[in-house]
Amino acid sequence: MSTEDDARCPVAHGASVVRRPDHGPYTGPASAVDATGASDEDHGHTLATDTSALLGAALNLTSQLDVTEALRRFVDRAARLTGAKYAALGVLDNRGETTAFVQVGMTEKEQQILGHPPRGRGVLGAIPVDGPLLLDDLTQHPDFGGWPEGHPPMHTFLGVPVRVQEKVYGRLYLAEKEGGFTASDADDMMSLAEAAAVAVENARLYTDARNRERWIAVSQDITTTLLEGTEEEEALEMIAARLREVAEADTALIILPSVGDAWACEIADGYRAGQLVGLVFPPDGRAMTVLKEGTGMIVDSLTRLRTLRLPELAHFGPALYAPMMLRGEGRGVVLLLRRVGGPEFGRSDLMMAESVAGQAALALELAAARHAQDVASLLDERARIARDLHDLAIQQLFATGMQLASAHAAMAERGDDGLAHLLEESLTSVDESVKQIRSIVHSLREPDAAVVLVERLRREASLARQSLGFAPSLIIELDGTDITDDQAQAGLVTQIDDRVGADIADDAVAVVREGLANAAKHARASSVLVHVSVLGAGFTGRIVVDVTDDGVGVAPSVSRRSGLGNLAARARRHGGTFSMGRSEDGNGSQLSWQVPLT
Repeated sequence: MSTEDDARCPVAHGASVVRRPDHGPYTGPASAVDATGASDEDHGHTLATDTSALLGAALNLTSQLDVTEALRRFVDRAARLTGAKYAALGVLDNRGETTAFVQVGMTEKEQQILGHPPRGRGVLGAIPVDGPLLLDDLTQHPDFGGWPEGHPPMHTFLGVPVRVQEKVYGRLYLAEKEGGFTASDADDMMSLAEAAAVAVENARLYTDARNRERWIAVSQDITTTLLEGTEEEEALEMIAARLREVAEADTALIILPSVGDAWACEIADGYRAGQLVGLVFPPDGRAMTVLKEGTGMIVDSLTRLRTLRLPELAHFGPALYAPMMLRGEGRGVVLLLRRVGGPEFGRSDLMMAESVAGQAALALELAAARHAQDVASLLDERARIARDLHDLAIQQLFATGMQLASAHAAMAERGDDGLAHLLEESLTSVDESVKQIRSIVHSLREPDAAVVLVERLRREASLARQSLGFAPSLIIELDGTDITDDQAQAGLVTQIDDRVGADIADDAVAVVREGLANAAKHARASSVLVHVSVLGAGFTGRIVVDVTDDGVGVAPSVSRRSGLGNLAARARRHGGTFSMGRSEDGNGSQLSWQVPLT
């Protein structure tokens, strides 16, 4: 049913309007007179029947716990009770525009021709908020703007507001009753609308209770996942997926700190997830406002906003922002999105989403704590190894050296120059071994102090042995020359540090670390090769890091890995490139990262 929308016709004679006065509730006539002028007393039996039917319809409505079914029955009962050929209900959003439309009377073909339901303007928008609108001929109303092509003609009209908790929830439209609608019809429909309001409220409360149960179940699943010690990334991916499911959203994003002061989408699940991963959010946008203020926000439609700085979000309508708060500090933002035309998020959705977002912040905290514990354990282990090397290996070598020195002196006294020379070479080897062990002890005690890039890369490969279950292969090249002996090629090792610089070196180490961690967590590989090449110097130089495995490759279902997104950001910061995909032979995956040296 439509009365297209904004064009106006002159006021025509013959249109009658029944309105409730603005200053009080609508009570209806005590003794209604129908279109023929007959009184209620003339139709006592008919009115009794109608009253019984109205009461039955009201009771039937209030027993419904499904909003959609309750509204469908409401429209159908309204048409039956009044004898209207057409009946419809337009559900309104906060702006007064139609978001849902239930109708009876029109055929599927007629609905397809019309395309979209009426927007609730024109004559439909003229229905009072507190009373009915009764017309003998709606085409003569001043707000009538003509019929759209394919719309069946309609004349007699009755419009009634449906109010839920003093707010207009929707409007009931009735048209084409033979002989016209009466004041009694209007009174009956106002009464039925009150019953429909009760049904809608009951259904809403039931839906809220059911949704709360679902949110609680998700919360329990997340708690269990955190207690099991799941990795940070896997926990966040699970949280995004479950949030999208329970909130009936089309897309769920988790926005986390990125490079520098930037905040970016690190985890995405659902519709257009691939296009949204890595999206950087403006510092003065809604997501950052929610993060700073520590309170969530509901947006009825992103497409209606005057300013939308991220065109990637133009594909979505309703949005819900929930900050990930922990001890009063914002750790990130959960953003739930529905497609254009989807229903708005409710306050109950926001409350539950904020609670679960707090658990997501806890996931980050626990992951950081586990990482710190792992680092502490690693440092403790290094300290123990350093003590053992110093207290045992060096002392034993020193004692052996003393014995060899005594033997060397004895051989020299006896004139056995051949054996004496051999013992002298052995003493030199012992001294070199002591120097090397002392250097190792020093690096174990101070792992990040003045360590060259080559040594840092070797350390990452060594540390990855535990998570991989095997030792990865590591190739380091300078202008095509392999670095195989750090002592003999000390000059080349120094050149690598001089060419790369500390800032790029830190990022290169992070790339190798993330590549090895990714292979351990996702690839299920039996071999991993790390190839680091430094080629040229200055403006024409570059460093290339390739991590290749023979595992299962990149799963198409995985829309995002937050660590890899950080590596892409590191490449962009230096004006370089980053890619992740199948290896050249198609077996396994390959991570490739390269940046210029200046």
